[in-house]
Amino acid sequence: MKQYLISVVVPCYNEQESLPLFYKEICRVAEGMPAVDFEFLLVNDGSKDDTLAIAKQLAETDSRVKYISFSRNFGKEAGLYAGLENAKGDYVAVMDADLQDPPDMLPRMYELLQSGEYDCAATRRVNREGEPPIRSFFARLFYKLINKISNADIVDGARDFRLMTRQMVDAILSMKEYNRFSKGIFGWVGFKTRWLDYVNVERVAGETKWSFWKLLLYSIDGIVAFSTLPLSIAAVMGVLFCLLAFVMVVFVFVRALVWGDPVSGWPSTICIILAVGGIQLFCMGIMGQYLAKMFMEVKHRPIYIVKESNVDRS
Repeated sequence: MKQYLISVVVPCYNEQESLPLFYKEICRVAEGMPAVDFEFLLVNDGSKDDTLAIAKQLAETDSRVKYISFSRNFGKEAGLYAGLENAKGDYVAVMDADLQDPPDMLPRMYELLQSGEYDCAATRRVNREGEPPIRSFFARLFYKLINKISNADIVDGARDFRLMTRQMVDAILSMKEYNRFSKGIFGWVGFKTRWLDYVNVERVAGETKWSFWKLLLYSIDGIVAFSTLPLSIAAVMGVLFCLLAFVMVVFVFVRALVWGDPVSGWPSTICIILAVGGIQLFCMGIMGQYLAKMFMEVKHRPIYIVKESNVDRS
């Protein structure tokens, strides 16, 4: 019987406190799955602490541990892509090092994929305990919005934590875009996914790297990457304001003929000018976002640059 290999991809940014704890837990889970081989692929995303040193130390004592270290911080999306691109497993898992993705779920995920019925076993949080209420509100709003305006299936509360078949991983890697939004990509490529619910888990150590502002920018990236509806909205608003302007011109002309007093109402005129100007800038900002993404794509820059690694890239 074939001995399958599971690659566990772990993007790391300043995880010196949580990485040793994660390694201990994933090793414990691996020991409970003797019929499967493992490799642990740690992607150091330009950390400023001792994350790389810890990864090297683990690699020296455990041949299953592989590390890739970037030349600078390229972001979690680049870390995910690098891990998937260098993973050799028949199945590939994506996890965070902070243990908010429970390693104990891996055996169940592997069992589901072994049945042949599913191509991916993914996880979603059933609650958001520990998060600020305003952050939870906007997160739920984002999931509702992007599912309505795009063709990417993104489940509310979905985590990056998932186990995928090699076929699905290869499909994801075929998408070479520079501006990446993995949650959307996972849904866009299709394949049959089984969702596993779990209660939210707090970080085991360290602090989150995702502020509200970073999450907001990330959500904008997701909307721009998987929907052109904002461009349509800008066009519709332009038409509506042209019609409104025509109606206002007729109104002012008729009022001047009937009642005279053509110069009154200048405060309302200023308000209208400011409103229209704001709408114009808003629409230009929408188009600017799409142009900016196109600008980055046509440069064909690498998604990441490796400074050092113990992965045999041949």
